[in-house]
Amino acid sequence: MEFVYQTGMLSVLDIFRIGVGPSSSHTVGPMRIAARYRSRLDKKGLRPDQLEIIFRGSLAFTGAGHGTFRAAKLGLLGFKPETIKMDVAEAALDALDKADALPDGTHVKITIDYETPTRLHPNEMVILASLNGEPLDQRTYYSTGGGFIASHAQLSRPVKNDFIRVGVPSPHPFPSAAELLAICAREDKSIAEIVLANEDAKRPRAKTLKNLDHIAAVMMQSIGRGLTATGLLPGSLKVTRRASGLWNKLTSAPPNEREALFDWLNVYAMAVNEENAAGGQVVTAPTNGAAGIIPSIIRHYCHDEDGTMQVDQTRRFLLTAGGIGLLYKQRASISGAEMGCQGEVGVACSMAAGGLCAVWGGTPEQVASAAEIGMEHNLGLTCDPVGGLVQIPCIERNAIGAVKAANAARLALHAPGQMIVSLDAVIETMRQTGLDMSSKYKETSQGGLAVNVIEC
Repeated sequence: MEFVYQTGMLSVLDIFRIGVGPSSSHTVGPMRIAARYRSRLDKKGLRPDQLEIIFRGSLAFTGAGHGTFRAAKLGLLGFKPETIKMDVAEAALDALDKADALPDGTHVKITIDYETPTRLHPNEMVILASLNGEPLDQRTYYSTGGGFIASHAQLSRPVKNDFIRVGVPSPHPFPSAAELLAICAREDKSIAEIVLANEDAKRPRAKTLKNLDHIAAVMMQSIGRGLTATGLLPGSLKVTRRASGLWNKLTSAPPNEREALFDWLNVYAMAVNEENAAGGQVVTAPTNGAAGIIPSIIRHYCHDEDGTMQVDQTRRFLLTAGGIGLLYKQRASISGAEMGCQGEVGVACSMAAGGLCAVWGGTPEQVASAAEIGMEHNLGLTCDPVGGLVQIPCIERNAIGAVKAANAARLALHAPGQMIVSLDAVIETMRQTGLDMSSKYKETSQGGLAVNVIEC
């Protein structure tokens, strides 16, 4: 097939989004959907007296533990994940619950539907507006992972040539890793340079770089908060925060053994995911449930000994990792409800491995190999959160994913030649594995650890 280079692609800034925990698909997505629907009603001049929100699929089964219903109400109140101030939001939510209505008097009804099959995606959300018992408007939406949302009409639309067609044309659209590597060879540029050239078509470069720096700063802030916070995480499991204790040990008496590398990567990843589990601000990387892996690698490998961020290295890392994330978003999915945790922690590990390989001076081929290794050894990873909470096994799983990512980058750099398994092959394998995986292992808490661990 001859590809026409007039196709727009998603931006790496769509992969890395600032939001709140505990879940990009179950918290951030529903908040965005509710805010979008409220805006739709305003534009159409509709004034209902009741809004019913129906959650189906994974949103129904694990919505309570993920704060889904609360997030939808916040969206109806006009809050957005990128700008929400939690103290203001909590006050507005309390007022809504006490009055049993939005400020304009509209009543909100939450319905959890466990029986009706979902259609286009396992995270289905239907909103119905009515007045005096008569229907005014109805829309079906899907939270597709990583904070991405789509209406039924949008998700029904076929994607041509494996591209996601959005916005302005990109100078170097890549429908596959093979095409991305071919572009790198033809242009004699790195993956980061190709991705940045595509970003240049969307906005001035200075703005892209500023946004990347802000994303990195928010990641580091989430680590910082997680390293000092103590106590129990929200929810029935009564999970104790562990990052701060490990951090105190590491900084009070820095270990000399070689295995200390694991401790540093572990503590940074766990700090982020404990913050996420507590509902704090994190960056989807590419999801909230997998938000700790990339910040951990950046903090350990893209900072000087005094803690100063190496800006150029961090930008190279994020551009490279973001480009790899776009491949997964285009060719498979980053939704745990579709792919299991291989689509979240697996993708994050793959992205981090490729980004680190680039920082270490790897060629585009070595970067792709690192990303492939990172996913290959996460294939089949299930999403089975205990109690529907992003705590067990999610927090430790990010720590393990960060260590895997560093090792994958090393293996790729030391490989004698081209790897037998390509990045495209492993992405397709992940997609097929996700489709074959039982729904009880895809963020429904109906199988795996979720049914074999007794809640205290």
